[in-house]
Amino acid sequence: MEKKLTYRDAGVDIDAGNESVKLIKDSVRATYRPEVLGDLGGFGGLFALQAAKYKEPVLVSGTDGVGTKLRLAFMLDKHDTVGQDAVAMCVNDILVQGAEPLFFLDYLAVGKLVPEQVAAVVKGVAAACKESGCALIGGETAEMAGFYADGEYDIAGFAVGVVEKSKIITSERVQEGDVLLALPSSGVHSNGFSLVRKICFEHKGFTGAETFPEFQKTLGEELLTPTRLYPRACLPLIEKFDIHGMVHITGGGFYENIPRALPEHLAAEVDASAWQTPPIFRLLQEWGNVDGHEMYRTFNMGVGMVIIAAPEEAAKIRAHLASAGEEVYEIGCVKKGAHDVTIKGGVLDA
Repeated sequence: MEKKLTYRDAGVDIDAGNESVKLIKDSVRATYRPEVLGDLGGFGGLFALQAAKYKEPVLVSGTDGVGTKLRLAFMLDKHDTVGQDAVAMCVNDILVQGAEPLFFLDYLAVGKLVPEQVAAVVKGVAAACKESGCALIGGETAEMAGFYADGEYDIAGFAVGVVEKSKIITSERVQEGDVLLALPSSGVHSNGFSLVRKICFEHKGFTGAETFPEFQKTLGEELLTPTRLYPRACLPLIEKFDIHGMVHITGGGFYENIPRALPEHLAAEVDASAWQTPPIFRLLQEWGNVDGHEMYRTFNMGVGMVIIAAPEEAAKIRAHLASAGEEVYEIGCVKKGAHDVTIKGGVLDA
């Protein structure tokens, strides 16, 4: 008798999917805010916006993924950090427009569904949502046999936040003489990893298990350090101070991202000696013989978020951050110019 084929025979295991949901339920529920309606498992996530809190609420959305940093997770079989990367890339982006993150949804596509692996990724997503104050109200896990290799996956997501219309942060607020304040990054974050992999694993032949005196962990662990989440540090600033602009230093580094927060007639001058560049960036430049300009165009170089404010307001912001135990640097100013960025000083010739 001819065998009857099943979905599992085709590479899709529904039972494994159900097991994955069981493993992540508690983590997801821990992120819920009072506005969340229903529970995990519905066809859509429900969120009751408390519109009465605002005069003119504006929803702000952002979407992103983790990119080729995932290759390191596959190499090292370490999956508990990339979920935070997915969340951070989204919530940090909507934050710079003044938005409080409300909720997040993720999309995880796998070659073969391994419940423990999926749980590790999604638990990272949930932990990052909880730290950012947003609810994980839904998602999708797609088992795509033959599309991704076994053990490999892709993860992306999107965040939705809210801001009072009168408080939206746009480039129109930025003025000549404004100060640039910087919050440190946690490492390479989630940008530039095609170059990182080219340098470390193709050019140098590293495995990720190497140790270096510059940091107290393996190279792989250093590179997999998750993207820092900035809402907890920055939302109180948006509420209390007159912030003219904010910049999330992501793909494109300083040269591409800072002008996005500036009017066409203004430019930024950055003093790279104002902060200490983390060792990983110095090593990447040395190992790959990378030009300084290319480093600042590709990586965050130790700066993950930039806040733009008038000098007198910047002093208050620095004092507030210091009282909260946050490290902050004054790294430059806004001046008349051709809507570009000039970088001077520091350990690299930019």
